[in-house]
Amino acid sequence: MFQRHAMKPALLAIAIASAMAFTPFTAANAQLPATTAETPISEVRLPDFTKLVEENGKGVVNISTIKNARTETVNMFPGMEKEAEIFKRFGFPFPLGPQQQRIPEQRGTGSGFIISSDGLILTNAHVVEGADELRIRLTDNREFMGKVLGLDKKTDIAVVKIEAKDLPVLKIGSSENLKVGEWVAAIGSPFGLHNTVTAGIVSAKSRQLPSDQYVPFIQTDVAVNPGNSGGPLFNMQGEVVGINSQIFSTSGGFMGLSFSIPIDLAMQIKDQLVQNGRVIRGRIGVGIQAVTQDLAEAFGMKTPRGAVITMLEKDQPGEKAGLMVGDIVIAIDGKDLTNANELPVKISTMKPGTKTTLTVLRDGKEKRITVTVAETPSEGAVQTNDTKTAQGKLGVSVRELSAEEKKELELQNGLVITEVRGAAAKAGLMPRDIILSANGKTINNSGDLINVVKKAKKVALLVQRQQSRIFIAIDLK
Repeated sequence: MFQRHAMKPALLAIAIASAMAFTPFTAANAQLPATTAETPISEVRLPDFTKLVEENGKGVVNISTIKNARTETVNMFPGMEKEAEIFKRFGFPFPLGPQQQRIPEQRGTGSGFIISSDGLILTNAHVVEGADELRIRLTDNREFMGKVLGLDKKTDIAVVKIEAKDLPVLKIGSSENLKVGEWVAAIGSPFGLHNTVTAGIVSAKSRQLPSDQYVPFIQTDVAVNPGNSGGPLFNMQGEVVGINSQIFSTSGGFMGLSFSIPIDLAMQIKDQLVQNGRVIRGRIGVGIQAVTQDLAEAFGMKTPRGAVITMLEKDQPGEKAGLMVGDIVIAIDGKDLTNANELPVKISTMKPGTKTTLTVLRDGKEKRITVTVAETPSEGAVQTNDTKTAQGKLGVSVRELSAEEKKELELQNGLVITEVRGAAAKAGLMPRDIILSANGKTINNSGDLINVVKKAKKVALLVQRQQSRIFIAIDLK
């Protein structure tokens, strides 16, 4: 299966249809001489990566993470309420509904690399997501506390900031110019072993993996393992061309297939996270599937290519522009689609309002249709620094009350606590408590709570616990 290596040696498996696993984890300037009739293969020299490592190793960092011990509310058997009730009637204990679960402190490790001398670091989102504390360690053994400026789960990119100056910065290359068969090298911290170097070749480009709609991965045979996640992939010129992200494994360890996020895409995501704190994606409101050999024959095509439209969302750009179900998109802005997955990848990188021209096959004839790209609705996946700081100080995770809960509890406002740790746990807050106000200010949403906590050294929360209301004071120092 395909696995993403989490921040600790234990693997975080992602279930897919097959029995395999995708795992997020985590050169010298001379080019190889061309093999010609006059150059026997036995005389071709292997690449020397010593200069690459000497010049770039200092720009790679180790990231250590800590998730504090916490209590979470979980539903042990979601969707089995009727079955649970039957068991209870016959005297069998069956944990029904929300249950409190204690999660111990969790530690992990990953990699990252410096992209600005004042402390901007790129890494994987899965390395830093949910961490209460980040420690960034440089090759000279200096350590800094890191802050997450933003992260994007869909592309697995995160930007971390440390307070430092005059740091070594890595050169950013072009993943677009990378060629299959080219030598590449990775530097990272597999299993916490800092500044480990491995090398191999580019095995393929634009690989689409299960559940990764927005990333055309670079596939290599460079050895990567848990802890390599977020580290750089270099070309022979010492330029970063990718971010090591996943491996293909049946055992959890390296098996010859590793996958990196193209640096061109990563830098686009980085720019949006730094400027906006979130990623704004384009969409045209169509559903697609790849054109197989059978479909190609049915549509009268000589060879399978492009993406066939299977669905149009009502009143969305695709429908408004005149696209039809059964249209086969074969090019976008004049560039041929080599596979169906390129369409959502390219559309997602376009700014809302951009006009793009799709070349489609309809009834065996080519037709060009101009579509105005719309914005993909936000899923709230981005975690800004202000949100993380506030949650870290207070030590709670919350959600808003649903309309049904407000009606049942006869409340107009409030936030339900789903997880407790740190200062909140010490003060006695519990999952399922409802925060009504903080320091006298009514709490309607998480933004209200963040604004109070950011500025306070102590906070007094008015909390509803079952049928009672109590004040709980929390020291945020």
